[in-house]
Amino acid sequence: MQTPRNTFKQAMAEGRTQIGLWAALADAYSTELIAGIGYDWLLLDGEHAPNDVRSVLAQLQAVASAQQALGDARSHPVVRVPLGTGEAGTAIIKQYLDLGAQTILVPMVDTPEQAAQVVAAARYAPAGVRGMGNALARASRWQAYPSYVHEANEQVCVLVQAETVTAMQHLDAIAATPGVDGVFIGPADLSASMGHPGNPMHADVQAAIEDGIARILKAGKAPGILATSEPQARKWLAAGARFVAVGADTMLLDSGARQLLALYKGGAGVAGPSSY
Repeated sequence: MQTPRNTFKQAMAEGRTQIGLWAALADAYSTELIAGIGYDWLLLDGEHAPNDVRSVLAQLQAVASAQQALGDARSHPVVRVPLGTGEAGTAIIKQYLDLGAQTILVPMVDTPEQAAQVVAAARYAPAGVRGMGNALARASRWQAYPSYVHEANEQVCVLVQAETVTAMQHLDAIAATPGVDGVFIGPADLSASMGHPGNPMHADVQAAIEDGIARILKAGKAPGILATSEPQARKWLAAGARFVAVGADTMLLDSGARQLLALYKGGAGVAGPSSY
């Protein structure tokens, strides 16, 4: 059997827009449900959601279940690791890849040197430093994919997050780093770094994001972003963003529950989370 092709990586390389949804409930049951809706990708969040290695494994299995049932309607799982540089980052990237994640999203990458460390962590030698544990790994189907160690490097997709003033200063070099497939701009953290915490709609932040998307595209890489309001999502799609998360499961549950309650208890509940 051949190592599965990373359809998300291929789509972005071909310039096809990928619409995604944040999965932050950290539960395999809810993730399996939304994996069958039709989003191109789901973000399994290991940074801000209460996920660990085992809960991510369960969600990868849940997404695979939806894939088997739905075929072309499947969603591609993107796993956000809690950190990605240094020895600890290298170790956690290895674990998530061995679980079967083919696409990783790494937060707080501020320099091209850090981006290169992330790429190395996701590649087997001699291209990188990923440990050779394929005999124990779900990723190789426990060696049922006989050429996995020779094919894995091409199928792994590395996405890094630029979400500080420092990262934006180094953005051209980060995006040009060999092995980086896409750069995700984090509006919330970027706004805080720019001195506008909680206000990603500030004109300076919006201008920085627009400029960032253009620079990532110029480097020949895929820009990504989370935009939980339709006007923002359409703005960044029009600007050239290739992978855009347009909502989060937590926000959908919150808004749906509030709308249902309002049918019976007008004005009930407190204000929900803001969107951007």
